[in-house]
Amino acid sequence: MKPPSKLLWALELPRGAWGLASLAGAHALLAQAPRGDGRPVLLLPGLFNSDVSGVFLRRYLRRLGYRAEGWGLGRNLGARTIGPDGERLLARIRALYDETGEPVTLVGVSLGGIMARFAAHRLPDTVREVLTISSPFAGDPRATNVWRAFELLTGERVDAPHVRAQSALVAEPLPVPSTAIWSRSDGLVNGMICHDAASRAIEVRSSHVGVQVRPAVMLAVARVLGSDTA
Repeated sequence: MKPPSKLLWALELPRGAWGLASLAGAHALLAQAPRGDGRPVLLLPGLFNSDVSGVFLRRYLRRLGYRAEGWGLGRNLGARTIGPDGERLLARIRALYDETGEPVTLVGVSLGGIMARFAAHRLPDTVREVLTISSPFAGDPRATNVWRAFELLTGERVDAPHVRAQSALVAEPLPVPSTAIWSRSDGLVNGMICHDAASRAIEVRSSHVGVQVRPAVMLAVARVLGSDTA
């Protein structure tokens, strides 16, 4: 697997801006989603992003009737943020589970999706399901245009033994239902490593930047959540 082309990479910012602008006329489309059932949903941001990046998706899910929350851990700098063994993230999930009395649905964007899969393996009785959005969990991290940025921001090398071990765990089939939303026109990560045969795969047409504010992606998330509402 190779990284996306330099052309797709160069188009990431303008395509991301266009995706955000498309929200203005998407009311009718987004209104097609089923109503929620109040379950807890935790949104995990991508590399270097914070809960601000998920504000539109979070508000949308709340309007539908879910208890959608940000992770509250600041910017996603990998282990620097969640702890070497993910203990801060796992504690956040356990706290939401204890508060609501229900398993938590995890929705993760890019690196956040990889972390969501890691957490589901560690907390199968606390996590209800996992939705990943443009998360390169199923292949070599060098099949992306961001692996060097990952190393710089997180302080971890992608070929370090503990990182490789965690990547192998994340790539294994999950013990809970999983859905992977991906795009073959993603300019930062190869879309083919963003889904696998063990997960429901939903293909969209989107850039990587701003993928979580694309109306089609937001609707896909809502439809997955609504497919088994009580």
